[in-house]
Amino acid sequence: MRRQKPMLQKFAAAATVALIGLLPLAAPAQETEAPATVEITDFALGAADAPVQITEYASFTCPHCATFHANVWPRLKSEYVDTGKVRFTYREVYFDRYGLWAAMVARCGGEMRYFGIVDMLFDQQQEWAASDDPNVVVGNLRTIGKSAGLDDAALDACFKDGAKAEAMVAHFETNMAADGIEGTPSFMIDGEKHSNMSFEDMKAIIDAKLAE
Repeated sequence: MRRQKPMLQKFAAAATVALIGLLPLAAPAQETEAPATVEITDFALGAADAPVQITEYASFTCPHCATFHANVWPRLKSEYVDTGKVRFTYREVYFDRYGLWAAMVARCGGEMRYFGIVDMLFDQQQEWAASDDPNVVVGNLRTIGKSAGLDDAALDACFKDGAKAEAMVAHFETNMAADGIEGTPSFMIDGEKHSNMSFEDMKAIIDAKLAE
């Protein structure tokens, strides 16, 4: 598995060059759209007016993030998000090109498919991200995208969208700097930063806020 949890401030300085220049199907010479014109939004689940707001910072290539989504997320979703107590926002972090490519596939499905693809990316992380061959990883991500109902034309368009990729990296850099994020998974719970935790620890924080 690839390197995880570096100091993100160090990573961010070279992120755009290191990631955007390595898109699997990008053609920078033909790129004409200015990255600033691409609007990137975060995807969320739960009632917009939920009393507790949680934002997770996570990378699709982070093993600890996959563990959180396997062990904590199902109960968090069923007990708090689906019941209207928590609004959960997922905010992507890009440690490496594989993580960026995975996020591009997840976003390729639009809002309706996004969290379903997120689940598949974490559930199958050890399989799709295990190879050192970028071509193999792209093939694996295509398989996940097709499982979610995307076709080759849609996936090609998403992988080639260098302007969107650059805007995604800029969005990530801005948010991680604003919230002082240094590793993944990290959580902003009603504006307060927390590191990775068990469901029981997160439940205690949420319940205390609900009782205020």
